[in-house]
Amino acid sequence: MNKCAGMETKLADMLLDPNAAPAKVKSHVAECESCRKDLDELRATMAVLDTWEAPEPSQYFLSKLDARMREERAAPPAGWLDRLRARFAYGPPMHARPLAAMALTVTLLVGGGTYLGVTNWEQPPAPTGEAAVVHDLQTLDNNAQLLDQLESITDNPNDDDDTQYTQ
Repeated sequence: MNKCAGMETKLADMLLDPNAAPAKVKSHVAECESCRKDLDELRATMAVLDTWEAPEPSQYFLSKLDARMREERAAPPAGWLDRLRARFAYGPPMHARPLAAMALTVTLLVGGGTYLGVTNWEQPPAPTGEAAVVHDLQTLDNNAQLLDQLESITDNPNDDDDTQYTQ
């Protein structure tokens, strides 16, 4: 009986596709009387199911169903939970569409706004890695060079503008 544990699924697989069953399972079924009997019962059940045909629905089925639905809609529900259940079960299908459309619109607007807000963030300038003191000294040095250039321009004695006024 220890070898028979878990054989139900293997027997079902062997029934559906006998060629794909492992040799170990085939040999076990050949040796074990109870597993062989179970496999034969499964084959008989499948044979009966293959001969079964679904019955044709009655021609009055839809009209009876509509009448029953009208009766259920007309019957007063017992409590508030039953009324709520009846509203969703038998109410018109259009009652939830406006709510669903509004929820979808709000979700799209919030989601789109969030996406645009996240992707359009302005990134702060990356730190250059130099200290503020170094930056200040470089700025002063550039200003000193600019002042030296301006002084050299004003100190130039060979300026043409000065010669025109002295004559």
